[in-house]
Amino acid sequence: MNYPPYEITSKILQLVAAISQRIGNINAVHLNKPTPELRRKSRIRTIQSSLEIEGNTLSTDQVTAILQNQRVIAPQKDLLEVQNAILVYDRMMEFRPHLLLSLRKAHGMMMNGLVEDAGRLRRRSVGIATGTKVTHLAPPPERLPALMKELMDYVKKADELPLIKSCVFHYELEFIHPFSDGNGRMGRLWQTLILKEYAEVFGFLPVESIIKERQKAYYDALSMSDKTGKSNPFIEFMLSVILEALEDLLSTQQRVLGVSERISFFKNAAGKGWFSRFAYLRYYKDIGTATASRDLKDAVDKGVLERNGERNRAVYRYK
Repeated sequence: MNYPPYEITSKILQLVAAISQRIGNINAVHLNKPTPELRRKSRIRTIQSSLEIEGNTLSTDQVTAILQNQRVIAPQKDLLEVQNAILVYDRMMEFRPHLLLSLRKAHGMMMNGLVEDAGRLRRRSVGIATGTKVTHLAPPPERLPALMKELMDYVKKADELPLIKSCVFHYELEFIHPFSDGNGRMGRLWQTLILKEYAEVFGFLPVESIIKERQKAYYDALSMSDKTGKSNPFIEFMLSVILEALEDLLSTQQRVLGVSERISFFKNAAGKGWFSRFAYLRYYKDIGTATASRDLKDAVDKGVLERNGERNRAVYRYK
């Protein structure tokens, strides 16, 4: 099986280690389980940023208004792009990252009404131009089925970290350019889809907003990877973007959990066995003994937990 060409550099390893540490920090303070409001705001930033990279003129306020079914005055094409993107991101759970059929279905929804061949591989040759100069000639259309099969096989079968795999896929989709239009937004969408299987925080992390801020570097990394014949420069760039997005989340968000949230989140850690108040306190290091006792009593009273024993010797388990 022919996998895409790239090498694991020391910089890639350093970035992967840093990202893994930040994800651990995020999980520790429960930012991986965002409030509905944070999830909604992040989704709006993701959609607005990804489309602005492609020339869409709508602001985050206008995207918010469309999401709330309010009337927005803007070019029809821009409105349709936003409406399509909202639909696609709302239905992300339907897509499977290793299936070409899923990719085509998502493209059909993303580009519906914008191109005639939405959801289908292109049937003509294309070149990517910078100004008046053609900087990349995409593979001819007759090669697309085989190239896309190899790429999807890589996603499904390669023994590689999803962090790296998502970056490789993103670059290769841009290089192959399987669709007549919409390849950029599909590459960013599909990277998110692959990353979601690695850590749930990526389901709402607005990586696209960092790409928008570093748009020139984004295209430079694509170009450098084209020139070297390996996706290393793009992998390094995208991992740095992911790291920055995670650090932004950690620095700007603070999560204060309520009683029911603490009890709910602890369920995975507790499993099906009995646990003590001490175990609960070790998991939630920022609460005191009295708060832990109240949490556990409240959960017992509501029938979420059952208790065996009294006072300091009491143990609990989820019903």
